[in-house]
Amino acid sequence: MENNTPTQLVEKENIPQLSFSKTSQRKLNPSILKELDLAMRGGNTDKIKYRIEFSTNTGVKQVETTVWAAGEKYVCLKGGVWIPIANILSIRSL
Repeated sequence: MENNTPTQLVEKENIPQLSFSKTSQRKLNPSILKELDLAMRGGNTDKIKYRIEFSTNTGVKQVETTVWAAGEKYVCLKGGVWIPIANILSIRSL
């Protein structure tokens, strides 16, 4: 089934109010992990902002922010906001 719903831009401060389904069954795309590592380096050294597209229980969202840290399961954005890495669909610099 194809989803034609447009991606909604959200403020990073609103992400904690979103709910994320368990996606442990979904295979992580290795290129996402590589992009997150580059985004973390760019965020920490040059304050580069990235557009992150991610899935939630209410659809696909995107946020434009700086990436501060990336662990095994979560990515930390500027301001201490966390997104499960398994829910990230794409990441690209602005």
